[in-house]
Amino acid sequence: SKESDYLFPVYFKRAVNKNPTFSHIQKEMPEKNHTAVTEFILLGFTDRPEVELPLFGLFLLIYITTLVGNAGIIVLVWLNTCLHSPMYYFLSNLSFLDLSYSSAIAPKMLLNLLAQRKTISVFGCATQMFLFAALADAECLILAVMAYDRYVAICRPLLYAVTMSHRVCALLVAGAYLSGVLTSLVHTSFVFTLSFCGSNTINHFFCDIPPLLELSCSKTQVNEVLLFTLCGFIQTSTFLIIVVSYACILGTILQFHAAESRHKAFSTCTSHLVAVGLFYGSLLFTYLRPSSSYSPDTDKIIAVFYTVVFPMLNPMIYSLRNKEVKDALRRTIGTKVLHH
Repeated sequence: SKESDYLFPVYFKRAVNKNPTFSHIQKEMPEKNHTAVTEFILLGFTDRPEVELPLFGLFLLIYITTLVGNAGIIVLVWLNTCLHSPMYYFLSNLSFLDLSYSSAIAPKMLLNLLAQRKTISVFGCATQMFLFAALADAECLILAVMAYDRYVAICRPLLYAVTMSHRVCALLVAGAYLSGVLTSLVHTSFVFTLSFCGSNTINHFFCDIPPLLELSCSKTQVNEVLLFTLCGFIQTSTFLIIVVSYACILGTILQFHAAESRHKAFSTCTSHLVAVGLFYGSLLFTYLRPSSSYSPDTDKIIAVFYTVVFPMLNPMIYSLRNKEVKDALRRTIGTKVLHH
């Protein structure tokens, strides 16, 4: 059957990896007889057609909410001068990243839910991987910068204007984007220099690094080391910056005598902590664990959260718990109503 044709090379590859005799034979086998893969098939979420239409409706609603919410935050920060501060400058960039990397995944995912043949070209797969990895890494760095911004504002308020000047903020954001692009370029280049000579079926709903490494008939040790070191460095270093920043913030807040001051300081940090917990929890579980524990079904469920659901939740998290954002929204809506 067609399904067995796709699956057999994967099972054979696993058997070869486990058996030293087969492994010796495989090294001596010529690779010139392999047929190059020109496209991939994305299995998606389910093989049950009756479930695909409800999933399409649900994810379309989530994606539209993501676009409206994140674009709304960007426009709100741009229109209101009271939000022209480093904190909201970083928030608008976070919204741009959420909007962008969700758009790198969701449209193709929605299209495949309606399509009979769920294919993606090799170039399209590489582009999707590059955009997602670059934007996700940049988001980790922006979240760390936001934590540092809160640290300076609460623990070093007298130096805030100098430390977080417009130039410094622009350099921090540019550095985040540049780092994301460079690390993503490394991952994408190394993944697509591998040979894909067996199955072309990706057990995922987008082109992510771990499932593509599973398909390759080349040695992937270098890719796994790069994935662990580069992703590990960015994710763990930024996570440590956030933890250390908030440890210092907590120590400073506890020294405040006025309960109102403590409450205000906590309220400016709570939204960011919730966003950090949701985003980092899923990423650390997905990319910083041994390849032997890779589970496609589990990874797909977690990937839905950090690619589709969390970008929708971030605008809600920051707007519902932030008085300045809510006041700016009321003023903007009120001005538009009076104008009309």
